[in-house]
Amino acid sequence: MDIDTLRSFVAFTETGSFTRAAKQINRTQSAFSAQMKKLEQELSVKLFEKHGRNLILTEAGSSLRVEAEKIISLHSDTVTKIKRYQDKQPLRLGCPEDYNDNLLPLIIERLYAAEPTCSIQVFSRPSVTLREWLDEGKIDAAIVTRAPNSEEGYWLCADQSVWISSPDYDIRNTSSIPLALFQKDCKYHAAAIETLSKRKVPYHLLACCDTSSAQRALVAAGLAVGAMGKISVSGKVKIIENLPPLPNVDIVLLSGIDKHALLDKVDLDNIFDN
Repeated sequence: MDIDTLRSFVAFTETGSFTRAAKQINRTQSAFSAQMKKLEQELSVKLFEKHGRNLILTEAGSSLRVEAEKIISLHSDTVTKIKRYQDKQPLRLGCPEDYNDNLLPLIIERLYAAEPTCSIQVFSRPSVTLREWLDEGKIDAAIVTRAPNSEEGYWLCADQSVWISSPDYDIRNTSSIPLALFQKDCKYHAAAIETLSKRKVPYHLLACCDTSSAQRALVAAGLAVGAMGKISVSGKVKIIENLPPLPNVDIVLLSGIDKHALLDKVDLDNIFDN
């Protein structure tokens, strides 16, 4: 009892005639009659009976009509749902680790809202690495910080660079500030060094970290002062105000050369307006 046969049977119930039903499904009347005869043989019941010059459904036929309509509807819904996965490609998204807590979930939420069947692979690497991976085609999109006055990428939000320390750290008793920063190619690293150097504030570089968790661990332990985006501040660290202010940065979404189809569907405007 295949789905095509059930569709043919329902065509008869809609038209009341083998001739009209055959025409509706683009078959010859003889082919349609043979299909209905085979269906009766398969079910071992009579589905049609003569009523004057017309054919009508038997009791078994009426019962089959109800079930056939359910099966056809379920079949159509299933095919529609499964076809949504046709030619589906996962979105390979790069995101620096320091944006994982507060920014990445907002991006994923918008992507999921745009396409509930989406599949996303997240790669947490520094911005400079993600740019290289984009150029090499290893990822489809990346969340990165961009250079001042640049227009690259899709603007997501502005972030204030801030100084962080352990809640117990007293910078006033420090003759030279120990710093735990991201790697030298990070904009927060460059901003921190440039700001302290211009203001002639003594410092020394204790550690360069390639993850925010490593940086926060050193800062939380009271071993150093760090600099990062305000969006990324979490854990057992606090923002400190008694150092020279750091500049804002823009956070953007970059797309690869071959733009992923999902990126055309998603709305990333006002990402923090919930």
